[in-house]
Amino acid sequence: MAPCVVHVKAASILFLAHSGGNKDIMDDPIQEITPVVHLLTQGSPQEQEDTINEYFTPDASFTHPFCQTWSFNGSRKLIHSIFKWYKIMSPKIDLQVNSVAYDEANLILYLTITQTFAIWFIPFHRSPVTLTTVLHLTRSPTSKKYLIKSQNDLYQVDQFVRFFLPWGIGSSLVTLWHAWATFFCVVLAWIFAPFLRLEQAWAERRTSGGAETGLMKTVSRIEEERMRGFGGRNGEAARGEEIAAAETLEDIAGRVRVSGRETDAEVRKLMGFGSEGAGDKTQFGSMQVVRPN
Repeated sequence: MAPCVVHVKAASILFLAHSGGNKDIMDDPIQEITPVVHLLTQGSPQEQEDTINEYFTPDASFTHPFCQTWSFNGSRKLIHSIFKWYKIMSPKIDLQVNSVAYDEANLILYLTITQTFAIWFIPFHRSPVTLTTVLHLTRSPTSKKYLIKSQNDLYQVDQFVRFFLPWGIGSSLVTLWHAWATFFCVVLAWIFAPFLRLEQAWAERRTSGGAETGLMKTVSRIEEERMRGFGGRNGEAARGEEIAAAETLEDIAGRVRVSGRETDAEVRKLMGFGSEGAGDKTQFGSMQVVRPN
């Protein structure tokens, strides 16, 4: 099976669109996303095509473990091809949107989706998978409504291998690999426990001996260079900035938690929590998390 075979499937899974037959561009991503996902995965080929034209920008991008369109003028045409091949491979899809989270401040929509994909021309092929789809939205240049500018399908390894190693073969191999890797983590953590104790002593500024101090300084310098790139800022100055920033963030987080507890009832009322058809909602700053009814 070609790599795009797998890619197509996830592609269809994740796009937004019309709710209740409304042909206008999205007003409310949370309310409209679930009907559109079902429309694109279970609708007719023409419905898929119309929805992509209505709700994706002409330069929209699509990213999947097996395929990628990138973003350029006219890249939406590639998304059309992906959806067409998706529909050809599996005319009937069993799919459920498990949850939706919307980061309103950054215009990012997160969907957790479960689907069963079965390629009709491969005997006994059936791939039940779970993925998280990340949709970056943008405002329409002619209105305040939303369009999709990028989609990114995120799969755990044991999920996407089911596309090309079905019948439990792929997931079983990944499970064995995970168990083997975990075993090595346990063994190596035990072997290198002295280094961990030295690292803790270094963090508490209680290392003794030139060798220990020299080793940890070398390790710290290497780590700083790799994290920041060679030729970056002075390590001690950067560390001081990081500590100050961390303290500031911790202080802000504390105030947010207190404020959140005091105003929870008011926020829930203003955000329309519990409104009919909205599903169960939770608010985290600018993020709304919704579990569809």
